[in-house]
Amino acid sequence: MQSHEIDYEIVGHSMQMVEIELDPGETVIAEAGAMNYMEDGIEFEAKLGDGSDAEQGVLGKLFSAGKRALTGESVFITHFTCHAQEKRRVAFAAPFPGSVIAIDLATMGGSVICQKDSFLCAARGTKVDIAFNRRLGSGFFGGEGFILQHLSGDGMAFVHAGGTVIEKELNGETLRLDTGCLVAFSDGIDYSIEMTKGLKSMFFGGEGFFMATLSGYGKVWIQSLPFSRLADRIIQHAPRLGGSNQGE
Repeated sequence: MQSHEIDYEIVGHSMQMVEIELDPGETVIAEAGAMNYMEDGIEFEAKLGDGSDAEQGVLGKLFSAGKRALTGESVFITHFTCHAQEKRRVAFAAPFPGSVIAIDLATMGGSVICQKDSFLCAARGTKVDIAFNRRLGSGFFGGEGFILQHLSGDGMAFVHAGGTVIEKELNGETLRLDTGCLVAFSDGIDYSIEMTKGLKSMFFGGEGFFMATLSGYGKVWIQSLPFSRLADRIIQHAPRLGGSNQGE
């Protein structure tokens, strides 16, 4: 299915959102709860499928929903459609600070692979699926690296990253990074998990036991502040419940 041709504008700097402009009859799909605001004339509906296959039956939709449940995401995808006679806008953002990355799938060979919680929204016609990493080591030790989301189509897709985003172009090189810092990568990139070398570095280096290794030809998007790292720091510095007996 050919994707709808949507116009967009990324708003903000350190806490970005994406504002989508829909022509009459156009639709954008998004993760449940990602919408910030929408103008009058846009209606939304939660559906099991992403709408990329108009002939997909009930069983196919249930199977797709089951696979999404494995990623920890909602089994429903929200469809926002413009029913007005003029253009209308709807905006989306992630629930934590970061940047929005606009990806034209048509220029990426038709698909990208991203972390399971980074997908934000996309033009209707984009297929949102999951991709199991071929290497079992990535599954057991890679954290976010085992179950990845596969976005395919010929339209615009938007993913969210924590902090600052760095885009790197690999031309046969190899790149190693923290597993949580990986946001997405294009076709032509081989992804695996490697163990940190040396017991001293493993236990006292502070970089974890495993690193993500990417090599090949294509684009890689990296985030400076994974939400898991931010959450760990907040929990570490949060007041301990039950640690004070004031008022007794």
